[in-house]
Amino acid sequence: MVTSLEYALWLDFGLFLATSALFVYVFMSSTITRLHKVYLTFHASLLLWPLCQFAAETTDDPFFQSFYLKAGFAGISVVGVAWTIFAVFLSGHSYLLHHRSMTALAVPTALVVALILLNPSGAFMRPVEEDYTDRVYGPIFWVMVAIQFVYLALSSGLLFRTLRDNVAPRHRRQIRMAMTGMIILAVFALADTFANVIFDADLPTISGLTSCGILFSVIYFVIAIRKYGVFDIVRIAQVNVVDSMSTGVAVLDEHDVVLETNRVFRRLFDIRTGDRLRIETLLEPLDAEGGTESFLQAYRGNPPKPAQIEVTFKDNDTFRHVIIHGEPIEANGVVIGRVLTFQDVSELRSLVESSYRQNEALQQRNRELVEMQAELYAMNQQLERMAITDSLTGCYNRRYLMQQLEHEIMTNIRYNIPFAIFLFDIDLFKSINDVYGHLVGDEVIKHTADTVRRCLRRTDIVARYGGEEFTVYLPHTNRAQAMMLAERVREAVSSSEVKTGRDGETVRVTISMGVLAVEESDPRRIDDAKEYLRELFSRADAALYQAKNGGRNRIVAAD
Repeated sequence: MVTSLEYALWLDFGLFLATSALFVYVFMSSTITRLHKVYLTFHASLLLWPLCQFAAETTDDPFFQSFYLKAGFAGISVVGVAWTIFAVFLSGHSYLLHHRSMTALAVPTALVVALILLNPSGAFMRPVEEDYTDRVYGPIFWVMVAIQFVYLALSSGLLFRTLRDNVAPRHRRQIRMAMTGMIILAVFALADTFANVIFDADLPTISGLTSCGILFSVIYFVIAIRKYGVFDIVRIAQVNVVDSMSTGVAVLDEHDVVLETNRVFRRLFDIRTGDRLRIETLLEPLDAEGGTESFLQAYRGNPPKPAQIEVTFKDNDTFRHVIIHGEPIEANGVVIGRVLTFQDVSELRSLVESSYRQNEALQQRNRELVEMQAELYAMNQQLERMAITDSLTGCYNRRYLMQQLEHEIMTNIRYNIPFAIFLFDIDLFKSINDVYGHLVGDEVIKHTADTVRRCLRRTDIVARYGGEEFTVYLPHTNRAQAMMLAERVREAVSSSEVKTGRDGETVRVTISMGVLAVEESDPRRIDDAKEYLRELFSRADAALYQAKNGGRNRIVAAD
């Protein structure tokens, strides 16, 4: 028979495990930024409560019960200040967080935490009988509760003020998400306070209310983070770039399902993300100049080609003239989708039809159209570069490198062409971040990448593998050539200096490198290109770790 105490114990422990799992999920699935760190600090402070409640219910020793309960309340005391700092970042006012403001925010929490842990003369809590199963809360408890609601009022006021400003719809949704999640937690915490503290004598004990509030609010935060992309910085930047364009844009997959649209496209057509956009259905009610046959032949061709057509349709009481341009998206020769652009040229057409004699105005408008098309092309090129390169170093990213190598390496093996792979990372890079800060660390990574590129040939490909780790692919390179190039790279990096910004102080770094050269291989023994590629990188990685374990600043060739 499960007692109420055992039920409360395992309820709190289960809620702690669920909240911890959500914490790990957010941590592992998102790129870490300052906003991430603030949120994760807030999330971590929530974890202490169910854990300490569980721990307190597993012991009969009053000393340990008191210790666990005070630790839990200390953790919950940090929630208010952590949430307020998160709200400042989310509202875009992080510039307000300097040493004095941070101190002003942290001092009340620090004092309350100290008083909770010390519990002078039982002023925070004291047991009713021998242990803390039943307890009475003192004035420090109510000071803690008051301070939490001051933090809640301060952060809510800041978020409400931001909502009144002319912020983007995405930002507005994120702020509303944050406020809703915090309201969920506050409601459960208030219910716990009323049911189990204020009216404890009149009502039965309801265990786990605050823990349930923590779990439900965290679940809401996680769902909203994934839905609205709160932490997806690159994604937000891409959406803002596309939304700022004066041309309507729709991105389709290979099945004509709409993956993304911008603001101009949504004003022109009642089509949303997830709908299927068949170009034939879209063009059917429209008046196309010169017919649609040539456009559809290019659009649906095998392989598809860039296609353009001008259409006219009625919008309320006016006619709109729109140029539709379709561009296939290819990856390794395979069409994986299309980009449709819709340039509203109604004004231009009106000018042309109203006066043929204004040749100078027509020429200017034509130049504007060409410039807009060039701008669109440049933006498409920029988006493509963003998808395959690392923003810090300008090197290719890991995903692009692996896609290229799958094809390149199989071609090399088929025609018995030697090639080599370097895998290297910066020695003791963590100490550089610890001593000089992440800005200098980023500069060291960028400077190292630039130095390595200068030492290599035009045909060699440098990619950032992750963190301070890089990989280099060297086509038409045997083992002796690879070792010579590797030594040249190692010497160039070790002899270069990076300025730290501290009175002319510089820092030197070294690299450890694993080198793998493939000079002969039987293509009949390779069934899976991806598996073979993983095997090659595993061997290069083993050589890299052998170089680091051997003293760093050295090169080890893989067997």
